[in-house]
Amino acid sequence: MSQERIMKVLLAPHVSEKTTRAADTANQVVFRVLPDASKPEIKKAVEMLFEVKVVAVQTANVKGKLKRFGQSIGRRKNWKKAYVQLAEGQDIDFMGADSA
Repeated sequence: MSQERIMKVLLAPHVSEKTTRAADTANQVVFRVLPDASKPEIKKAVEMLFEVKVVAVQTANVKGKLKRFGQSIGRRKNWKKAYVQLAEGQDIDFMGADSA
């Protein structure tokens, strides 16, 4: 695993009602990741970028939805998300420490 590859694994945090509930109950953070990312790569990327201790990583492949554009039917891209469980007492603050 090269340093360059690890920096590209995480695409964005995924924020929804379900992920907020997971953060509160199970101390998990959810990210959009590259479709070919492995669990060890995801773990190493989160630990390196956010300086936290990762306990476990679970992944899920999400199928893109069918969408209509007038008469033609299109499809959104498939993507992968990773549920990253942090060690007790660890937290990732995406809003910044100085937000009011």
